[in-house]
Amino acid sequence: MSSQQQQMQNSGGGGGSGGSMGIPASEIFWTLADKADKKFSKIRDIPFYQRSRRDTYFYKVFKVYTQLWKFQQENRQKLVEAGLRRWEIGEIASRIGQLYFGQYMQTSDANYLSESYIFYEAILTREYFKEGMFQDVNIANKQLRFLARFIMVCLVLNRREMVQQLVNQLKVLVDECKRAFQESDFKEWKLVVQEIVRFLKADTAFMNLRPLRYSLVLDSHPDTLPHVPAAISKRHLKLRDAVLSSFHENEVKYSELTVDTFRMLQCLEWEPSGLFYQSSGSKLSQNGATGTSRISYIQDIADPTLPENPRKAVLYHPALTHFIAVLATICEELPSDGILLVYLSASGYCSSPQNESGCIHLGSHGERGSNCVYPSDFLPFTRRPLLLVIDNDNSNAFKVIADAEKGEPVAMLLSPSCSPAVSDCSHHSNGSLFTMFLTAPLQAFCLLIGLSDTDIDLDTFNKAEAILTSSLNTWGLALAISNTLNPVWGQILGDPFIRRLILRFMFCQEVLTLYAPVYKENKFLPTCVPALPMPAMPPTYSYESVILNLASMFGATKYFIFSEDVVRPENLEVDMSQLTL
Repeated sequence: MSSQQQQMQNSGGGGGSGGSMGIPASEIFWTLADKADKKFSKIRDIPFYQRSRRDTYFYKVFKVYTQLWKFQQENRQKLVEAGLRRWEIGEIASRIGQLYFGQYMQTSDANYLSESYIFYEAILTREYFKEGMFQDVNIANKQLRFLARFIMVCLVLNRREMVQQLVNQLKVLVDECKRAFQESDFKEWKLVVQEIVRFLKADTAFMNLRPLRYSLVLDSHPDTLPHVPAAISKRHLKLRDAVLSSFHENEVKYSELTVDTFRMLQCLEWEPSGLFYQSSGSKLSQNGATGTSRISYIQDIADPTLPENPRKAVLYHPALTHFIAVLATICEELPSDGILLVYLSASGYCSSPQNESGCIHLGSHGERGSNCVYPSDFLPFTRRPLLLVIDNDNSNAFKVIADAEKGEPVAMLLSPSCSPAVSDCSHHSNGSLFTMFLTAPLQAFCLLIGLSDTDIDLDTFNKAEAILTSSLNTWGLALAISNTLNPVWGQILGDPFIRRLILRFMFCQEVLTLYAPVYKENKFLPTCVPALPMPAMPPTYSYESVILNLASMFGATKYFIFSEDVVRPENLEVDMSQLTL
């Protein structure tokens, strides 16, 4: 039994054998099962963002399920003799796995994610739903739901080998169920299979060559980050909460997690393996798989030296009222030293109504205003520190917030009004290019110059990744000591997650500035509010030199327009032994 299970079981108490009072074990079991079912139904209706309420109820429902689980373990033989079937045991385990995953989505605590995996893996290996699966359509559906949920856990945990194994099982099972039962009963499951296949086509091994999460091996340790002088910023805020929302037609998603919110979710967490991260093999295979397995996440998943992950609320296609309600609830609970990050990605936008600069439409149809997010909608929440990341063609309309805050100045990272025409970068195939730059910048750079997983040698990619990481760290130091840095950025630059987003934004901005197909066209450039300074850099780390160096490594200098005086790669003196990963 894992430590997390033991802790939860201790809080829940034991079930006991139940025989000392003369009550049959089966009667005690079914009473507990009925009580657990009712409490489980209630917690499913509590939104993840209502934290205090959900935390309280989670421990109540978990107490019942730990009692139920322990009781069936201690009385298994009696219960089987009384008619308990294996799928009913599997259903209890599945519910516990769901509770753990739900609590992970509520708290962003990776331990809950690990515990969810442990329960789901046990269901898989013990084949709880196998018996009678093709005689009872209800049991078949339970197995399908279990596989779909386990795939989600493995996706978030980055267990890609297990994801592929489960997807293959899901495909086979759906086909077998269509033959055994009415085919119409399983049309929706066919869509689920198509959805996950499409998701994996976008989120390839190439996109995961390094963790999207913050890794202490590959990213700077928080204790080593440069401090902004007190003259610039008198306080230092931490990223405590994030709202991640996406609303595009036909966007790549699995369940209610789009590829963009999935990448942002990971980007705002610590790599669970911490110091145990292992680099992958030296070559990419034809299908994009790496040569060696990255890591076992279940052992030593928690690194005690790491702070807590920021909490996140992931909203899929929210109604405007729901979006506002989530913001209000989280702002109410935001710690005094915290800042709220709001990531909003959407394709729809409306022209400017009276007294507004424009808006983002949450959906493709409907009356103006009924489901539109206006800049003024964020003003009530500027009483607390706020970082807006807007990925929309009308993102510049939100600049007006900067002149109308209600107490705290807002920091904003705004996407370009237009995206370069890149075949592999669209919401219909691979998610947003802007979001990709913020979460996987080198992969975004490669896709921009037309490279895919089959075109890249992993040694070259690793060296380029190390050069980019080193360069971004140098840019971050220059930014921190700049005497023209706006205090709005100064107070959040010390947070490792926000710092990484800011530096990757700068990289995105400089890459698109030099990108030949859109050269000197401002509509293709992202913007930030307030403006970030352009501090002086050593020649080898100047923005142009870094991009020229990366482009040269991939044989792609023709895609960019550089100044004549930029330091060329052949003139760089770089110790590559210090850059290999």
